[in-house]
Amino acid sequence: MTSLEKTKAIVKHLDNKKAKDIKALKVSDLTLLADYFVICSAQSSTQVKALADTLEEEMEKKEICLFQKEGKQGFNWILMDYSDVIVHIFYQETREFYGLEKLWSDAEELCLDEIIEED
Repeated sequence: MTSLEKTKAIVKHLDNKKAKDIKALKVSDLTLLADYFVICSAQSSTQVKALADTLEEEMEKKEICLFQKEGKQGFNWILMDYSDVIVHIFYQETREFYGLEKLWSDAEELCLDEIIEED
């Protein structure tokens, strides 16, 4: 599975599970860390954890290996490393505080409407 296909699968799953304000950034031209960052918000720390857990289960079904999963500040931020795609699941206030979109403002943002509607 390509990094773009992996990104699309992650975005679709997060959208289906009611993640808020999902962004997919192509960072391959800016860093060696990954090809894409997926960033989303949750309305509670419980939802942050639930989104991460269900995403991990869904990717396992697709035989996509999770290399690292890190939690920050009592489930206010979970980072999931799928090698070429890194997922950030934030509690809304934590997302605003760290401002990753501003940090990576030079990255190309994917149009999610097309991804979500794809089948």
